[in-house]
Amino acid sequence: MTPEMPDARAERTPPDEYPAHEASDVVLRSGSTLRLRPVRAEDAPALFEFQKRLPSDSVYFRFFDAAGASPASAQAAVEADYRDRFGYVGDAAGRIVAAAHYRRTAADPTVADVTFAVEPALQGQGVGTRLLERLAEIARGRGIATFEALAPGPNPRMLDVFVNCGFPMERRARPDGDRIVVALAPTPQFEALAADRSERAAAASMARLFEPRSVAIIGASRERGKIGAEILHNVVSAGFRGAIYPINPSASEIEGVRCFPRLLDVPDSVDLAIVSVPAALVPAAIDDCVAKGVKGVVVITAGFSETGAEGRRREAALLDRIRDAGIRMVGPNCMGLVNTNPAVRLNATFAPIYPPEGRVGLSSQSGALGLALLDYAARLNLGISTFVSVGNKADVSSNDLVQYWAEDPRTDVILLYLESFGSPGVFARIARRVARRKPIVAVKAGRSSAGARAASSHTGALAESDAVVDALFRQAGVIRTGTLEELFDVAALLAHQPVPRGKRVAIVTNAGGPGILAADACEAQGLELPALASETAAALREFLPAAASVANPVDMLASAPPEHYARTLERVLADPNVDSVLVIFIPPIATDTDAVARAIGQGTRAAGEKPVLAIFMSARGAPEILKPIPSYAFPEPAAIALARAVRYGAWRDRPPGAVPELPDVRRGEAEAVVAAALARGGGWLDAAECDRLLAAFGIPTAPLRLAATPAAAAAAAEELGLPAVLKAVGPAIVHKTGVGGVRVGLETAAAVRAAAEQMASRIEGLTGFLVQPQVSGGVEVIVGVVRDPTFGPLVVYGSGGTLVELLADAAFRLHPLTDADAAAMLDEVRGTALLRGYRGAPRADEAALRDILLRVSALVETCPEVREMDLNPVKVLAKGARVLDARVRVERRAAPARSRRIVY
Repeated sequence: MTPEMPDARAERTPPDEYPAHEASDVVLRSGSTLRLRPVRAEDAPALFEFQKRLPSDSVYFRFFDAAGASPASAQAAVEADYRDRFGYVGDAAGRIVAAAHYRRTAADPTVADVTFAVEPALQGQGVGTRLLERLAEIARGRGIATFEALAPGPNPRMLDVFVNCGFPMERRARPDGDRIVVALAPTPQFEALAADRSERAAAASMARLFEPRSVAIIGASRERGKIGAEILHNVVSAGFRGAIYPINPSASEIEGVRCFPRLLDVPDSVDLAIVSVPAALVPAAIDDCVAKGVKGVVVITAGFSETGAEGRRREAALLDRIRDAGIRMVGPNCMGLVNTNPAVRLNATFAPIYPPEGRVGLSSQSGALGLALLDYAARLNLGISTFVSVGNKADVSSNDLVQYWAEDPRTDVILLYLESFGSPGVFARIARRVARRKPIVAVKAGRSSAGARAASSHTGALAESDAVVDALFRQAGVIRTGTLEELFDVAALLAHQPVPRGKRVAIVTNAGGPGILAADACEAQGLELPALASETAAALREFLPAAASVANPVDMLASAPPEHYARTLERVLADPNVDSVLVIFIPPIATDTDAVARAIGQGTRAAGEKPVLAIFMSARGAPEILKPIPSYAFPEPAAIALARAVRYGAWRDRPPGAVPELPDVRRGEAEAVVAAALARGGGWLDAAECDRLLAAFGIPTAPLRLAATPAAAAAAAEELGLPAVLKAVGPAIVHKTGVGGVRVGLETAAAVRAAAEQMASRIEGLTGFLVQPQVSGGVEVIVGVVRDPTFGPLVVYGSGGTLVELLADAAFRLHPLTDADAAAMLDEVRGTALLRGYRGAPRADEAALRDILLRVSALVETCPEVREMDLNPVKVLAKGARVLDARVRVERRAAPARSRRIVY
């Protein structure tokens, strides 16, 4: 113990309320889960048992001035006030298997001494790393910036944990051992290592479900047509490579496979259990799975959270049971999963279709729709690597699956049908990382305005739910499609062709009309049809008929033989002005369609990184031999699919960006402003408070004075400088312009006084005036924040002023913003053209506007109590930008609801 460390036995301040919301489940390297939670006073006996399993010379005991395990050291370990002393334990169904503790030092309140220990049997699974990672996050939230730990003698495991976490670390030699000093601020190295840990752990946990060596079907039935019978039949008929154990107390064998009355009667180990029994029997089935040591379960049964409050209670109890046992679960209320890997061949669904093997990972939140998706994929001959119907997503969600597919060498494209987000921020972070390597294509149900939220601020009114989903997907690089048909159109392209490197498209056709339709469709989707290079046109002239067109589109005429397709494609694909090609075929009389398909394949052999899409406008569709070139029935869906892929390629090619460091911000001042407002009950800040809050984060504002009377307003205007702007102030005045509470261009003090007297006489609830010097020139925009109950803090930028809601010209991003996010937001808003010299106007300072966006995001990070913020207008000038009006609402954060959330 260092001299400045507070004595655990000294008199304490009363502890804070037990922070149950700080508990979380983490996924370990093995794929199992472990509950991490704050220590409780009643944990002392369990901690004593844990300590007895540690080596007696563990540095852990030195933290408590103990020579080894004892009731006294265990009691010291549970003494926590959850502010200055915090204990965090790994809880495996009531058995403590790991512990970490910090104590804030007396000499420096931003420093805490730390220790941790992991039961020897669990070392090497990443428990210590996850424990330290979570404890550091908790400590940062309590103002601690540095951990210090004493590591006496050679203790490579302890040092490895600090190194593996990725925090900046410094060793300081001491006579009694190294002092390890760890800075807790997340760094790019920390973020990268944490993401890698998360991905590998999620992949290991999903492998328990997708790659079992043995499967039990609990509720297997002899009566075909029943779900349990169909699942067993599918497992058997697909040729599952492992052991199969039907569980049915009334049968000795089904489908030629020996049955067992209970799972516990199976003599061998069971990796995966498929549960298809009535809802009332599911808990007992899960108890058997736990007792048997099953690693993964799929609960087909419905009757849980989708049915109401009682169903949610049953589902929560089910989740508690499987999480305590470290099991991963798909469902409940799902249709199962599929793995087409020839080494596995698992069809654990009740679907009548086993899809062809391929390189597309597919997830559906809807079981019924999952059946349709598998059927459609089979009809398109789109190969599937793995499929899962996640149902209620009590445990396994899209976040797990996306990370599994990121690591899966058999998956190149990820398809998602989503109805809801459990943790949108986590999804965005994971998807943004994974989409850099593999495309993610999603359909999100619920696009209607029925989900729009009523809000009192301009920012809130703009944040309609579907616009937020669009922002999330755009920010994360997810390709959003409007329909399921589009989903498969894009998948067919990306599963077989390279991602386009640009938006320049060449069209090759044997009919003029379809070529024109294709050109129109491409331009409508933002694609370009460049002129072909003169060398390309000359080469085409050498063999095409004189009546053929060698412009773009290239019209080879209806008489074009197959070899013309091959030669034309070879030359067009070699053109440096072309990034991708649409090739159209309408079968004229006496044309060998198969020969044309072979010629197209031959002509695209040297395509390299340029994708080719075929449009076979025939009732028969494209011949099978055209594979792997994707084929479409009409030009429009091909153009839409290509445009989606082009936009994804452009996103992937952009630098990912970074959240900037802002060393000049004064976080303490901002926190003080918010704390004072919360002390009086929260709500809207007054103008002076808004000004101080923004100033603490370096967000420039126009000078202001508050005045209680018209005479004081006139005097303030003279002091600040004329012409002046006068605004009405009052707690009930939400939108000043709407009540006539803004006057601009007031040239004299007398004009200011007269305007103030007029406002006072007709605006109800007016309590004073705000006076500012008029800022001339520039462009008005809005910057804001709204905290969405599902998505968390959203930052908005858009065309500002009084018509902001009418124009609805805005871009959203989930907090926190990177510099790349801020730049992309400007590009998405039509009104940004006004900043860029529209019709000869002077250009405005975009860099200053981007800086304001980034500082607003940083403010929300420091002050999460900010619920809504309107900076409207922000005047962007030729040099610099200023906030002319600000409204900020704060409220205390509600205690998070109890959950068994997975933390990645």
